[in-house]
Amino acid sequence: MAGIPKITFSNGYKMPALGLGTYKSQLGDVKRAVKDAIDLGYRHIDTAFFYGNEKEIGEAIRDKIEDSSVTREDLFITTKLWNNFHKEEYIVPACKQSLANLGLDYVDLFLVHWPFAFK
Repeated sequence: MAGIPKITFSNGYKMPALGLGTYKSQLGDVKRAVKDAIDLGYRHIDTAFFYGNEKEIGEAIRDKIEDSSVTREDLFITTKLWNNFHKEEYIVPACKQSLANLGLDYVDLFLVHWPFAFK
């Protein structure tokens, strides 16, 4: 999948325009899907706390880094803040939870999943 166009953010960071979405990916299947996607050349993986699959996705990413298929810097990982964590005091802990779930030191993009909050 060489030659996938990249979107350049105003800060100069680049994001592959094509990524693997993992919504509704079944536990037990998503790890294989992420590994296969990386083997096929995908470098952008999109997940979210709400999907309930961050841990398995993180395992797949770490496996591909460990087997030298990619480096962490080769990948662009997106995850999202869920609607019941919009209060200011919940944002950082929610991000840290996603990082712990993924087993990563950082994500490349942390989005608000939906523009309105749940109580």
